[in-house]
Amino acid sequence: MTFQELEKQLLALTPGEKAQALRVLMLDLAAWPGIEKAPGIVGGEARIVRTRIPIWVLDGYRQAGWSEAQLLDNFPTLHAADLVNAWAYADVHRDEIDQAQRENSEA
Repeated sequence: MTFQELEKQLLALTPGEKAQALRVLMLDLAAWPGIEKAPGIVGGEARIVRTRIPIWVLDGYRQAGWSEAQLLDNFPTLHAADLVNAWAYADVHRDEIDQAQRENSEA
């Protein structure tokens, strides 16, 4: 199968199927594109590269009903691809994100 054939099949998937495909691909990657952890930056928590915006913060806004457009408007350093990466990371690392949200809501 060529990449063009695969791309055509991927584009034909439902949104839910695309999310599942993305999840599988992200789990297969050794590193998370656009996401990094560094000691001394936002407590070493997963964040968007180039920023100090933790994934748990973005996920919290998403859970509160914010649209991607609202997030991009309110965080001008973010790109749409950053949100795709953030959602994939949050979905795969749900326990980590939930723990960070609990710890920061108690602070």
